[in-house]
Amino acid sequence: MLTDIQILLVTVLSIAGALFAAALGWCESGEPFNARKFTASILRAFAAGMVFSVTSYASLETADIWTYFASFLGGAGIDVIGNRAAGAIASRNKPASP
Repeated sequence: MLTDIQILLVTVLSIAGALFAAALGWCESGEPFNARKFTASILRAFAAGMVFSVTSYASLETADIWTYFASFLGGAGIDVIGNRAAGAIASRNKPASP
């Protein structure tokens, strides 16, 4: 079984991965900081952290460096996918211009 510290580290690394992806996306966009968009990324980051901690606890006997690396990348991936989905939904809801 994973220890509490290992579970906490998996959670923190997946949150850090999602926040890292959000910060890189903001830097790449060149837009001024928009707290509303970043707040959505923070919420996705915490959701990613919870998902990875629960699945790691349920499926792993021990954690190694690859577990932590996968948690970081998984958190980043969840944020990227969330941003893509939000962008697709937002563009679908815009009225077509004549």
